[in-house]
Amino acid sequence: MQHAPKLRALPLLLAAAFYTTHSHAEDADTSTDKPMQQVEVTAAHLKSARIDLSPNVGTTVYSIDRHMIDQLGQGDNTPFNEVLLRLPGVSQDSKASGSIHVRDDHANVQYRVNGVQLPESISGFGQSIDTRFVQQTDFITGALPAQFGLRTAGIVDIQTKEGTTQPGGRIGVLAGTNNYYAPSAEFFGTQGAFNYYLSGSYVRNDMGIENPLPTRDALHNHTQQTKSFGALSYFLDDQTRLGLMFGTYNGRFQIPNNPDQAPAFSLTGQSDAGAGTTNAPSSQLDQKQREVNRFVVLSLQKSLGDLNYQVSAFHQYSELHYTPDALGDLIYNGVGSNTLRSNSASGAQFDTSYKLNPEHTLRAGLSYTRQNTHSDNTVAVFDTNSDGTQASSDPRTILDNSRQTGKLGSVYLQDEWHIAAPLTLNYGIRYDKVQAFINEQQWSPRVNLAWQVGKDTALHAGYSRYFTPPPQELAAQESIDKYAGTTNAPEVGVSDNVRAERTNYFDVGVSHKVNGQLTVTADAYYKKIHNMLDEGQFGQALILSPFNYERGYAKGVELSAIYSQAHWGGFLNLTTQQAKAQNIVSGQSLFGADELSYISNHYIHVDHDQTYTVSGGAHYHWGDSQVSSDFLYGSGLRTTPDGAAPNSGHLPSYTTVNLALTHNWKQTGAGDIEGRIAVINLFDKSYLLRDGSGVGVGAPQYGARRSLYAGLSTSF
Repeated sequence: MQHAPKLRALPLLLAAAFYTTHSHAEDADTSTDKPMQQVEVTAAHLKSARIDLSPNVGTTVYSIDRHMIDQLGQGDNTPFNEVLLRLPGVSQDSKASGSIHVRDDHANVQYRVNGVQLPESISGFGQSIDTRFVQQTDFITGALPAQFGLRTAGIVDIQTKEGTTQPGGRIGVLAGTNNYYAPSAEFFGTQGAFNYYLSGSYVRNDMGIENPLPTRDALHNHTQQTKSFGALSYFLDDQTRLGLMFGTYNGRFQIPNNPDQAPAFSLTGQSDAGAGTTNAPSSQLDQKQREVNRFVVLSLQKSLGDLNYQVSAFHQYSELHYTPDALGDLIYNGVGSNTLRSNSASGAQFDTSYKLNPEHTLRAGLSYTRQNTHSDNTVAVFDTNSDGTQASSDPRTILDNSRQTGKLGSVYLQDEWHIAAPLTLNYGIRYDKVQAFINEQQWSPRVNLAWQVGKDTALHAGYSRYFTPPPQELAAQESIDKYAGTTNAPEVGVSDNVRAERTNYFDVGVSHKVNGQLTVTADAYYKKIHNMLDEGQFGQALILSPFNYERGYAKGVELSAIYSQAHWGGFLNLTTQQAKAQNIVSGQSLFGADELSYISNHYIHVDHDQTYTVSGGAHYHWGDSQVSSDFLYGSGLRTTPDGAAPNSGHLPSYTTVNLALTHNWKQTGAGDIEGRIAVINLFDKSYLLRDGSGVGVGAPQYGARRSLYAGLSTSF
């Protein structure tokens, strides 16, 4: 049977060196252990069957493997969102604004671990996925098949590490500037039919959030974060695997201070806005944020020849707690909100595939999620006069609590049709329904065509209809009437519920292997969007709030080149894109009246629109040593110049360069040891990610200055 051609572009720093370094456990000789060999063969078979449940015909797939992660400056300690920044179509943002954007979407990224879609978390800064447990990631973009829905800008499909025949582990530590300290540990193995992988990590530093100043050190910016992950599986027989996955994340952040700010409000005994005096200088504020995320997934996978299926049940709990500075938030903002947001999600997912005949493979599935969101706010405010001026310097407290239960269900059916040896068509339909703040549903047709023009060239084209509900955990609506006559009263007294985004998505691409070393790809897309979703930070708490534009569009072109030889290689990605929208139709109270009026009649750039994004890198490998470097270029996110239209300007462009050197000492008395030295932002560039202006932008944020790291790890 001729398998479906896939347009696969493998950025070389990420997937290159088609040679692979192995841990001690991976190199273990198991030739005398026949039962263990059978377990490994069974595991490989079931893993292949699980991957086959998720088609990517006619899409663009960028693969990230362990070799790529080893080449990044911080190795396994690299935050996972920064790993994704080395892919085409991905641009960076501040941690509070979503961290990454894929094809000019604000967030809208779906994370799947071993075939199971994970519910979203509330976390503003935390990255619940620990890079060290990732064995391989397929990053899928384009017009997606019917199996993928809800979050569709990009699919991050992660295959986790698993236990090996010879039990082992890895212990390491990485230290660096800004008091960075990160110990970690991994343990893995196989006992009979039982397979296990466990990992844990801790990180502390004094640069938890982007600095509001261009200085190397930020005021009041300490963070502590812990992560854990486990993947356990038991083989009931050669065709059946029972699996359990779990993960936890706990993060504590100080909110960095911006010194020398003038008090905006008078507080009895503490500040006089008219005189510009205060007993609580902005350099000494104590705002904090705590984040929690944990999940557990139980899966049963079965392979019966032409029939494969996986059924999973999952539960996730996510929580974010912002604690204001009791005096400072009132003095400088007129509002002090102690905000606790929590969300619990439980549900099930079922996916199956059946090879009907050599020409047709049918796939179907369904999923259901039930969410409970709690939003508890204790808000200190000042009363105001009819003209909006402060009426009293004595604050009062308003309780603003809400609850919401939501349900989300999906079902899909599709057929992968091998029309002829070079031509494959994947077509299908899915249905999604959401019941939360509003009730909506949609039927979404999908069609993808892949054509293997020759042995070195592949083309693809596709159309997908998307339905993207707003994230319930972020979409809590404030009771704006409670704040009438106070310093927290909105200028616009209307706030319609956030709606689901509906998109017509068109994509076409080509991949060509120039020779044995060089592969180039190109991809173009266009999205016509109704009720375009966006998110912004509108208060002191670093929690994003979603809202809709009535209409919008996004378009772009991605180019990628990969070069690989035995000992060295390189990659280069170039993206140009544009996203515009018009008329805000939900969450209107978050905006000013003049801003709303202009946007109602004009298309504007969305705040995360960046015209050009470039990433690239190279590595050289000799003996047991490797040197690698990579860079990121951004033409600048949007900004609103004084007196100009919203988001009509953009920040200055920037380029950052990273450098890393690693060396391995094998079979020492302490195991296989790896040493690492890295420099992040080698040329110490000071650059703005956000300047505090623009639609839904909360505060200025600078990228990190030069950072030095050194680490040791041992595998046993």
